[in-house]
Amino acid sequence: MVLMKMKFPFEKRMKLAQGLWLLSWIATLAGAFTFTLGCFLKTELRRRAEVMDNTEIHAVPNTLMIVGLASLGINYFAGRMCQDALDAGRFPRWKTFLQPYWGVSLLFTLLMLTTVIMSYAMKGNLEWSLKIGLKNGIRFYKDTDTPGRCFQKQTIDRLQMEFQCCGNTDFKDWFEVQWISNRYLDFSSKEVKDRVKSNVDGRYLFDGVPFSCCNPSSPRPCIQDRLTNNSAHYNYEHQTEELNIYIRGCREALVNYYMGLMNTIGAAVLSIFLVQSSVLVSLRYLQTAMEAVAGQENTEIETEGYLLEKGVKETIMEYVTPVLVFLQLNQVGSEDAEAGETPAK
Repeated sequence: MVLMKMKFPFEKRMKLAQGLWLLSWIATLAGAFTFTLGCFLKTELRRRAEVMDNTEIHAVPNTLMIVGLASLGINYFAGRMCQDALDAGRFPRWKTFLQPYWGVSLLFTLLMLTTVIMSYAMKGNLEWSLKIGLKNGIRFYKDTDTPGRCFQKQTIDRLQMEFQCCGNTDFKDWFEVQWISNRYLDFSSKEVKDRVKSNVDGRYLFDGVPFSCCNPSSPRPCIQDRLTNNSAHYNYEHQTEELNIYIRGCREALVNYYMGLMNTIGAAVLSIFLVQSSVLVSLRYLQTAMEAVAGQENTEIETEGYLLEKGVKETIMEYVTPVLVFLQLNQVGSEDAEAGETPAK
């Protein structure tokens, strides 16, 4: 059963070819834009690589770049076919090229749709990666003399100032780690000794945060140590007063930033997917309408175009069956080879 059949007089075929030629070049520009979006997102993720635990989230920009490059080739050839469709004598030369072209085009168009879904579905993975990465970043904040970690302090400070955040979940995360290096602690001081002895791990822990947590919008000079000690500061009540440091955690700030980016990119790529799908559907109609002209003396006759010559199920099986046969033959060949290598008893 032919699926979605339409009649195409000569004039309609010419208008379809001309319109599709223009649409294919728009889709080519959209493919270049998709590649650019992938590069931009990749760059933004690499900027924060030191506070991310894994790189699985990079699957989104990597796929965008691959799809964008593939789209350039797919739509270039679509434009060339549209030009040849204006001359019935030149279009038949594309016949042998079209079957692999459709396979590649459908694969990358579906991959584009998959990228859209991934851009919305990666929030959990991103949040977990940042949770572990920021935890390690805060833990190694003091290690300015350790190779491989000497820029960790600068990274965290710049991050907190840029995104106006403090800590991983919130500012209290700094209370649980020693973020001041031992080289800057006076161990002859009774206060330092008492704090070090007060915990099992022998770390210098106190209720303070780095300077980068300070909120410059606060009218009060920044209070960054003894945050929970009301008597240490004049006219201060930490439980009721709005602190003059950033309250929001950096994980929340980064997740909001990156998800905002990916949601915007996802919406843009979805629009590009619709344009790409329009190119493929229109090209399929043009192909089937032009095939009916082949061998005819009068090339200006009315022809019929369609999306599928058979039903959806039959068409899928027509493409899947050769693949399954090929895989089955390979499996049988491998088993025969193994049997031949087995020594006779």
